[in-house]
Amino acid sequence: MQFGIFSVSDITRDPVSGETPSEAERIDAIVQIAEKAEEVGLDVFAIGEHHNPPFFSSAPTTLLSHIAAKTRKLIVSTATTLITTNDPVRIAEEYAMLQHLAKGRMDLMLGRGNTAPVYPWFGQDIRQSLPLALENYNLLHRLWREDVVDWEGKFRTPLQGFTSTPRPLDDLPPFVWHGSIRTPEIAEQAAYYGDGFFANNIFWPKEHYMRLIKFYRQRYAHYGHGTEKQAVVGLGGQAYIAKRSQDAISEFRPYFNEAPVYGHGPRMEDFMEQTPLSVGSPQEVVDKTLTFREHFGDYQRQMFLMDHAGLPLKTVLNQLDLLGEEVVPVLRKEMESRQDPETAKPPTHAGRLKEKYGDKPARQPRPNANRGDNVTGGSPYQDER
Repeated sequence: MQFGIFSVSDITRDPVSGETPSEAERIDAIVQIAEKAEEVGLDVFAIGEHHNPPFFSSAPTTLLSHIAAKTRKLIVSTATTLITTNDPVRIAEEYAMLQHLAKGRMDLMLGRGNTAPVYPWFGQDIRQSLPLALENYNLLHRLWREDVVDWEGKFRTPLQGFTSTPRPLDDLPPFVWHGSIRTPEIAEQAAYYGDGFFANNIFWPKEHYMRLIKFYRQRYAHYGHGTEKQAVVGLGGQAYIAKRSQDAISEFRPYFNEAPVYGHGPRMEDFMEQTPLSVGSPQEVVDKTLTFREHFGDYQRQMFLMDHAGLPLKTVLNQLDLLGEEVVPVLRKEMESRQDPETAKPPTHAGRLKEKYGDKPARQPRPNANRGDNVTGGSPYQDER
């Protein structure tokens, strides 16, 4: 099982010190957080995508390429890549390049986001959000699997004889997760293509996500990708850890009370009871996280939100020490001992490469010669297929 952290890239005032970090400080901090994640033994780091203050991650592939260059084993991913307002052609090109630079240590999670104004900023209509997500991914899926694409849809100009470059590393498209908080059509889409489904698992009671995940598993099996147990599921989560639970509660309370999303609302204790939020000792975080398997079945990836609500960098790094040293090792052992043997392995480039090619060498696309007009003609690659 894979464990990691994800960030929404918020820049939030620290309610204890009263200070708000600059964009430069927050960008420097997120790189340190990612490096720390690898240092303490986590598997994955993911960043969200936003195009407005108070967030900084408007160019996730640039940030993730930098993090991949500074790490050795860490899988870099996204906590949302906006499939609705990004051109699928640019997603295909940018994430294939990231895949090459990271030597396969990457995947991405597609989503529609939760910021309504972003749609007109990028020339789209929020009322077409769901059709955009479905059509754009249909094109993206083809761009990574077909050397030459002819395509026509509703939301962008047609493509004739188009080749997305670079081709995916080893001619193996990046693994895709489809993230959703409430939309069964997105779970259906993930199941149809045999992709992963990621449930945010932060703000809602477990029953909400249980319905979505159960539906995804059923449809995954319906489309012939495997059994319901073999469906690929990822979960979010949120934790604040201290050696003593009373210290965790007292330290995190001012951040909870002022948090942009749920601050000035429910009591922290009520929110902990009703949602996946864990605030307590390492053992309490372990115990609550283990209940996720009871509710959702065996799954492949567990991500934690650790750096939000204005928590200072020093605190986040200390949180990662506790997560990596006292929580995740116990979770790995417990999850492995309880896991159904039919459960699919977590997606990795090496594992998927083996599934596709076995012991044969992977395809390495080599372009045909430039005709003199910066194109190669109708057959772009020497091993035309």
